[in-house]
Amino acid sequence: MKSALLLWVGMTEEFPLQTLEGIQDFISSVVDDAGASGVVVGLSGGIDSALVSRLCADALGGKKVLNIHMPSDASPREDGMLTESYSRSIGSDYRVVPIQGMVDAFDVALGLDDRLERGNVMARCRMTVLYHFARAGNLLVMGTGNKSELLMGYFTKHGDGACDALPIGNLYKTNVWRLAKHLDLPQEIITRAPSADLWEGQSDEDEMGISYEELDIILQGIQDSTSPEEIAEGLEATMARVMDIEQRVAANRHKRHSPPMPGV
Repeated sequence: MKSALLLWVGMTEEFPLQTLEGIQDFISSVVDDAGASGVVVGLSGGIDSALVSRLCADALGGKKVLNIHMPSDASPREDGMLTESYSRSIGSDYRVVPIQGMVDAFDVALGLDDRLERGNVMARCRMTVLYHFARAGNLLVMGTGNKSELLMGYFTKHGDGACDALPIGNLYKTNVWRLAKHLDLPQEIITRAPSADLWEGQSDEDEMGISYEELDIILQGIQDSTSPEEIAEGLEATMARVMDIEQRVAANRHKRHSPPMPGV
């Protein structure tokens, strides 16, 4: 049963070339349809943004991709060199816009009470920066969220969840890793622990309380309407674990849809 579950998210297969081509065609189409001059990507140093930037560069040409690194005090210092080197390697334009001053201004104005509140402000400051440059350059903002994050609601509403298109929005995190390896992204990007860098030492898997490998199998089972009992049996996991993920997916549905309106 477990091998079948692994096949659900493609973890035992080579990455399908038709999927890669479909993503690149999607990027070209959304840019052409919008009459945009290119795209802007928030380049953090993590695998998701690096992969989106590479996919856009391959689809459009590197010079039509503007990568913007937006460090805060919580960002690892080496990320600046890593993102600049990576951006240059794929032929893309690169800018650095520090956001700590913006976050501090919100802190003074609002009195941010905890690190999650502060992290949400960081994410929204970054998206404000991206849309500023998008408008100035007639660019589309490319989101860097993957399917695992979207289903779990693991993003800031109107922050890193705001974008014009989501090139990897239908790829689970495990498939992001597979595609990154297929495209030979730098090992230091592929192997680093996933983090939104919203505070020092933050880890996606620690915060969600589950590894992406296990999470993706549960999420695909839920998407396929597989019973919680079957998912738990196949993973040798507890029912409580599966039901917790199912409840979190349902509770965060509002983050994945446009605001509701009355039918008047």
